[in-house]
Amino acid sequence: MEKLHIIEALSLEPHIEGGYFRRTYYSQQSFETASGQQRNIVSSIFYLLTDDSPIGFFHRNQSDIVHYWQLGSALTYFLISPEGQLTTVKLGPDLDQGEQLQLTVPSGYWKATQLTAGEFGLLSEAVAPGFDYDDMTIANKKELSHLFRELWQQHEKILSPLCKS
Repeated sequence: MEKLHIIEALSLEPHIEGGYFRRTYYSQQSFETASGQQRNIVSSIFYLLTDDSPIGFFHRNQSDIVHYWQLGSALTYFLISPEGQLTTVKLGPDLDQGEQLQLTVPSGYWKATQLTAGEFGLLSEAVAPGFDYDDMTIANKKELSHLFRELWQQHEKILSPLCKS
């Protein structure tokens, strides 16, 4: 299966954080947040990184997100906890090599995703409460280096290319 076929077959569009996506589900049920905004209880998307769009740039969400590996090559997640701890996790099919089939990223964590080999990696994501662009912040180098000075000094060569600006 080729990336262009997947993009067309799943009707994917470019995503502002990098890669391609399509919303596949929003629950009909909603609730009011503490700030008075309405949010769907859960939402879901397809998310694809390709060899010509291999990075999902660092961003932070106000909702928990469960990522499910679907097809293609493994994808590497770079996670920065609110306390400034960096961890990496590979989502992919090779369980014997430590890859995982799913990953939960708690709200408040900064995350970036990278395709490091192959033509594409396809995921699905479930977001609870449901995704809303108002709940997402895309990082820039200045912001991350200020928030996590020591971490940035130790890992700038890894973290810098994962920032959109």
